[in-house]
Amino acid sequence: MDRSEPPHLSIWIVNPFDDIPGEGLPPPRSWSLARILAGRGHDVTWWTAAWSHRRKAGRTTPLDTRDEEGFAVRLVAVRPYERNVSLARLASHRDFGRTFERLANESVASGQLDRPDLILACLPPLEGCEAAARLAKRLDAALVVDVTDAWPESFVRIVPGPQWLKDLAAPLFSRRLVARRQAVFAAADAVASTARSYLDLASTAAPAPEASRYVCHHGAWIQEFPAPPRLINPIPESGAAAEPAATKAASGTAPLACVYAGAVEAGQDLDTLLAAARQLSARGVSATLHIAGSGRMEAGLRAAAANVAGSCRVRVHGLLDRGACVRLLSECDVGLVLGRPESLVTLPAKACDYAAAGLAIVNPLPGELAELLSEYNGGLPYTAGDADSLARTIASLAADRRQLLQLRQGARRLAEARFDREKTYARFAAWLEGVSRVDPGEPPPA
Repeated sequence: MDRSEPPHLSIWIVNPFDDIPGEGLPPPRSWSLARILAGRGHDVTWWTAAWSHRRKAGRTTPLDTRDEEGFAVRLVAVRPYERNVSLARLASHRDFGRTFERLANESVASGQLDRPDLILACLPPLEGCEAAARLAKRLDAALVVDVTDAWPESFVRIVPGPQWLKDLAAPLFSRRLVARRQAVFAAADAVASTARSYLDLASTAAPAPEASRYVCHHGAWIQEFPAPPRLINPIPESGAAAEPAATKAASGTAPLACVYAGAVEAGQDLDTLLAAARQLSARGVSATLHIAGSGRMEAGLRAAAANVAGSCRVRVHGLLDRGACVRLLSECDVGLVLGRPESLVTLPAKACDYAAAGLAIVNPLPGELAELLSEYNGGLPYTAGDADSLARTIASLAADRRQLLQLRQGARRLAEARFDREKTYARFAAWLEGVSRVDPGEPPPA
């Protein structure tokens, strides 16, 4: 074998959450990676749940998945759940870990599946990672944990109930879960993540060389989106930058189009957005604030949006299919992150899509996204929970369209440099090949 060529590997991906083939495009993280790894000549099996986390419905796999995609999808039976924050979801995670481990052992023992050389397990859920760690030890496979959320901290934060009760119960509830997570990190040969901050969760579990830590952002399919408009005349006219938004609107400038695309849940800064909309109307700022997504707050949000009158309007679209979502983002000027710092998220997936669409990104989160937006001049900050701060930021973009176009161009440059899945996932696949314990100069074990 040519030692420059990576060996043929048997790779298992363990992720019950991502959409699978047949559930809509574009491919999310695990689907994208499975497709690329299969294209590089590896035998890839993706273990996932028979219940769709996003659609809250049962799922089946298309019969031609292996032929069309190059990899296999194996469904693991779990109990359904309707709410992301619920005991039923935790029980479903437990089902997934137990059943996946049993099916995997049976499939290898019977010869139906080859022993894996590498197991890539998504965190969360913790139970899937624990099962993957036991299987990796038993089957002599390399284990990589792919951290996509600060679990269990992010889950504990949004458990319903009075704050005083959560302050008492959260440490008791999370202490054991954190200890289990750290044990998984200690068992792993390497850790990947969607954001740099998540690697810090693993750094305290066991010392590890830098080569065993890797960041691959969620990223975006840049080809889905047209390039943003270019700044034709970069030299502003006298006084243009300071021209009030109301004057701009009166002179014929189109209303500023802002969009939030994501979960409509209490953990997002949606109440602040509504309050900011009322302030914008009071100031005469011409803007439309689009909200695309579903969740428990959707009905209340629609009622509140209907009461926002004046120059700023709020439109609630509900959950859009991918084509409609791409069209909406392509027609907007500004992407709203609306996360909260206590969520521990520093680079949400929606920000990658916003950047790919060339939207000026308004962001309240500290950390990695804030640093990238500053580096590429791709957006502006606001203070989470502060409606006046958000309204002032949106008003500044409505008033200064030259700055808006500069930020839109900067966001697109950020996407091309850091979020382009055509490039970043190929590099992720190459890194995973290096983690495998298979010697490139030797054939894989039988």
